[in-house]
Amino acid sequence: MVAQAQAGQDPFVLYLIVACEIAFWVVLASGLLARYALRRPGLGGALLVGVPVVDLVLVVACAVDLRTGGTPGMTHSLAAAYLGISVAFGPYLVRRADAWFAHRFAGGPRPARPPRHGRARQRHEWAMWLRCLAALGLSSALTLVMFLIGGPSTVELWNFELQLAAVTAIWFVGWPLRLTLFPPKADDHMEGKR
Repeated sequence: MVAQAQAGQDPFVLYLIVACEIAFWVVLASGLLARYALRRPGLGGALLVGVPVVDLVLVVACAVDLRTGGTPGMTHSLAAAYLGISVAFGPYLVRRADAWFAHRFAGGPRPARPPRHGRARQRHEWAMWLRCLAALGLSSALTLVMFLIGGPSTVELWNFELQLAAVTAIWFVGWPLRLTLFPPKADDHMEGKR
């Protein structure tokens, strides 16, 4: 952070990302605790609606920072990536957390683990990768908006997007494509458990 400040970058956005990440988990946990531990489903639902609001605050603050002369850089790209990942994976994460809280506090069934082999595993890995692709798409769209707001000096914003694209490509080859082309046999799965 000191190096960023010395390079002319205001650490405001970085601090905001950290605050929003903490707020995301606090709001999520508060909503689930209210819903199940306190048996207040209305309050819990209202708190869970606040989860995406945390992300919206981050994006608006980044846009305002750039519009008012903030130095564009990786922290702005990181904010766009954070929002993309949160929107793409957030509903899945909230559903999984909700199922675990229902199991723990309301006597609900134990949530199923993600499938480990067969076509179900392939479908799961493709669904997760599509979420990753959606996160990249949303992050790139937000970066484009920040690029348009910030002017030509914001070329640096795209460096982080290229890294995200590389991660998305590696994920594609390493999981869904590999499991589709070379599906693990049920016997291989059982041998791995021994």
